Amino acid sequence: MIKVGIIGGAGYTAGELLRILLNHSEAEIGFVQSTSNAGNLISDVHIDLLGDTDLVFTAEMPFETVDVIFLCMGHGKSIEFIENNNLPESLKIIDLSHDFRLKRDGNDFVYGLPEINREVIKRAKNIANPGCFATGIQLALLPLAANNLLSDEVHVHAITGSTGAGQNPTSTSHFSWRNANVSAYKVFQHQHQGEIIQSLKQLQAGFNKDFNFVPIRGNHTRGIFVSAYTNFEGSIEEAREIYNSFYAEHPFVFVTDKNPALKQVVNTNKAVLYLEKHGKKLVIISLTDNLIKGASGQAVHNMNLMFGLDEKSGLNLKSVAF
Repeated sequence: MIKVGIIGGAGYTAGELLRILLNHSEAEIGFVQSTSNAGNLISDVHIDLLGDTDLVFTAEMPFETVDVIFLCMGHGKSIEFIENNNLPESLKIIDLSHDFRLKRDGNDFVYGLPEINREVIKRAKNIANPGCFATGIQLALLPLAANNLLSDEVHVHAITGSTGAGQNPTSTSHFSWRNANVSAYKVFQHQHQGEIIQSLKQLQAGFNKDFNFVPIRGNHTRGIFVSAYTNFEGSIEEAREIYNSFYAEHPFVFVTDKNPALKQVVNTNKAVLYLEKHGKKLVIISLTDNLIKGASGQAVHNMNLMFGLDEKSGLNLKSVAF
């Protein structure tokens, strides 16, 4: 059994992580740290876990009792946490924040997108879990980059659920503002753009075209709907062959020839892709759950790879569908 510790256990991503790990046949939760909730039942905060666990939050962090820790804290907090704690050399880390996603001197974290880094992840000690928008957008574009086919600027419009903003309420996440409402934010300057372009250049080193990303706040709670388009000289049949070939060995990505709906992926670790060709433009639709494939499910996928388990362990999840 893999012994797991969770740091920052009260938020949305930690709640999803707990739900997955409690049903993972080869993982056992050692401790769930939360300074603000220490001593409280986990099921009092994550109420969907009522009856599933009697675990309580703790302020203690007995690192020596676990094999891996998941960092589920706000951006900027993971760097501070690692600097301020004496972590065992053997302890593996999977960070769900933005702190280690971009390559820089001294950063030994592997970017945890299995669809391009699976073999490196298997040998890694530390993983930087990708961002939710970044995951869906990259999956839409990486097959083109892998074949040096991003020859023109890329346009992306993506809408996310309110859980993407985290559990702490803000002026744009409370019900009376979010319900029956839609708005754009951080147009062309979203924090996930850096990691997206980094991955595109990993597969197509010469990519230097404009990347135009318009993020949208949706009035639903979870799920990301990405629509991307760029020039593509081939036929729709050629495009489908490129995408099917690229994802043939990846168990969570599905290329469909039927126009999909977001509820097909909500509550799962799946990504569903759909292609259309209009004139010279290839349109790629990419659907993911921001809390699972875009966060906690992908983190567990990375854990499975790091410890030599079947990739799908603990991740056979059913969508809400209706």
